[in-house]
Amino acid sequence: MSETIQEKNKALVLDAFDTLFNKRDYTAAEKYWSPNYIQHSDHIEPGRKGLFDLVKSSPATLKYENQLILANGDFLILHGRFSGLGPGVPNWIVADVVRIENGVLAEHWDVIQDEATKAQSKSGLPMFGDSFPG
Repeated sequence: MSETIQEKNKALVLDAFDTLFNKRDYTAAEKYWSPNYIQHSDHIEPGRKGLFDLVKSSPATLKYENQLILANGDFLILHGRFSGLGPGVPNWIVADVVRIENGVLAEHWDVIQDEATKAQSKSGLPMFGDSFPG
């Protein structure tokens, strides 16, 4: 059975995030992001260059983990965690929304929240996964 476009898009985006954020292979990452990439984040400079420069300036400990990915046509939502942001900086729990066009990431929006510790969580439940970060 052949993959659906949604399954292909999910694999593409997960590969793209791993290549850029975890492997930091900027040359390989260029094939995943459009040269005309549109960035809607308030903390990232415009375009693919802005995103890549942000990652380049981040600590080497930066890591992305994905928990959930949903697809609807060319739009995807990823629920993930960015950790290793620097000493004393809490992990980020992020909902990334991306739009795929012609097989590359063309546009991005995000919602970012500091990850709560067990002591901070009023619900007593972790924001990511089944346990609180150690």
